[in-house]
Amino acid sequence: MSLSRRLALVGLSTLLLSACVGGGGFMTDYDPVSPEVARNWRLGEVRVNVPSTLVVSEQKSLLPTADIVWREDPLGDRYAQVALIMKNAITLGAQGLNGSRLVIIDVTVTRFHALTFEAETRLQNAGVHNINFTAQILDARTGEVLLAPTDIRAELPALSGDQMRAARAKGQTQKSMISAHVARTVAGWLGTGPDNRGSFTRSGN
Repeated sequence: MSLSRRLALVGLSTLLLSACVGGGGFMTDYDPVSPEVARNWRLGEVRVNVPSTLVVSEQKSLLPTADIVWREDPLGDRYAQVALIMKNAITLGAQGLNGSRLVIIDVTVTRFHALTFEAETRLQNAGVHNINFTAQILDARTGEVLLAPTDIRAELPALSGDQMRAARAKGQTQKSMISAHVARTVAGWLGTGPDNRGSFTRSGN
């Protein structure tokens, strides 16, 4: 291996290590809704707000510093793209709400940091999709707050390198993996599915 190649790998390792220092690892975490409460709810609507104050990066690098990093959709309104992904995933995750009281799940995205294609291609067994949001439950008829805003972390290990190439060959994408994880997280939070909480340590964003 050439000296320049070795130096590049050392630099990459240092960058990834520095990205994790002080982060305390990654996790999927939430305060579960009481089953006695959630059993009375029925999903009426999912509202997703992606604030314009969140910073979007289109930088072609391994670890852009930004709140929103999303590349699988064509270049365009990343706020709208993220909102649609989250709305579809949360709607799927809340399908188990079959009570009598119609509710709105009102969500504000605080971070949606997926892998860049550069990271996906160049890394091996590294990378994290950071999906964070707050959610509250409103009465669909009156607007009454039934559950105050609560923080939800839905972070998951990203596939990269050979693993992601194999996954894409089978039709899996970053979008499908993130959407499935957010749906499982919402179902766990609402108590209509298995508890999806957990933590992991991994080199990544």
